[in-house]
Amino acid sequence: MNLETRQTTKGTVLPWSDLIPTGGASLDWARCCEALPALSRLDETVQDPIHHAEGDVGIHTRMVLTALLNDTSFVAAPPDRQWVMFMAALLHDVSKPDTTVIDPITGRVGQPGHSRRGAIEARLLMWRAGVPIELREAVCRIIAVHQVPFFAFNARNGDSAEFIVRKLSWELDLRDLVAVARADMMGRQCESQASHLADIELFAQLAQEEGAWGVPRPFADRHTAISYFRGASVHPDHALHQRPGSHVTLLSGPPASGKNTWVNRHRPGLPVVSFDDAREALGLRYGKNEGKVAHLAIDSAKALLRERQPFVWNATHLSQRIREKSLSLLFAYDAEVEIVHLEQPPDELLRRNKLRDTSLSNAKLMSMLQCWEVPLPTEAHRVSY
Repeated sequence: MNLETRQTTKGTVLPWSDLIPTGGASLDWARCCEALPALSRLDETVQDPIHHAEGDVGIHTRMVLTALLNDTSFVAAPPDRQWVMFMAALLHDVSKPDTTVIDPITGRVGQPGHSRRGAIEARLLMWRAGVPIELREAVCRIIAVHQVPFFAFNARNGDSAEFIVRKLSWELDLRDLVAVARADMMGRQCESQASHLADIELFAQLAQEEGAWGVPRPFADRHTAISYFRGASVHPDHALHQRPGSHVTLLSGPPASGKNTWVNRHRPGLPVVSFDDAREALGLRYGKNEGKVAHLAIDSAKALLRERQPFVWNATHLSQRIREKSLSLLFAYDAEVEIVHLEQPPDELLRRNKLRDTSLSNAKLMSMLQCWEVPLPTEAHRVSY
């Protein structure tokens, strides 16, 4: 399939589509590295021989891609999903060069956090290339959890396999995650390969039994679902009573992405909790005494939550960790939460920021994006992009 024919369902030509071999052709790794220079470092990045006796990350990635291209699920998938799976496999270990640590005593090699870090790096690559957000985030979500099917039946955090399947089904297409995970395990040499492949197939079987194969697992309603994902002891099929609380719109997105404009257009007249407003009220420049700024903003939010008033929380909320601080407060007060994610293309974002009356430089703004995690559908009652 040539570049012109691999398109989204909306007819948009997808970047890097011509890297996907067709008609029995072999993967052209040199072309992949030319198109995405970050990949060239993989050939120089070592891996632990216990889990990767095949060799460096580049060797492993090529083996993964070969396995994926021969996977019946990939072959049968429509072009959009093929592109998502291929890009997820291509970039699944893209952050290993920057996360590699070698124990000075044992010589063991590790790459802690490479999945989550890799999702961010892939997001920035695809954002710069103009990939549509729905496809970009489908790739990033797979990368972020690409090893989860290996260990779903013995999760370190104690989550049950049922919980993992149910939650992930709301975040991505489990068919695509399973195909990439299976290719990831096929594309290596290790003693545990057979057992992990068996676990991946059990994971797929569980997803099918749960009614979560290619679709979100059904829940009684969205409040029940979000409460379940946040740890409530509730069965998905039994509706959980929703206590009255504030209706809160929580904004998320880089500075200069249009959050103030969105509020004025879509939530006129509502109270707004804003770190920028708190900063201005305190007479502080960006980055100065942020703890004091946050304290003032949070106090404002608490006052509105106690009165069960609707309001907008206008902040960048770039990372999941930062968002969770705000979400935990909102859900503690029984708020119904909608997250609205906003972003702009790179050139437009920097142009807007340069025109703003702000002490935040473009260089600082771009450095902030090293922790950019787009909200997941499981984070709030509603999430829009």
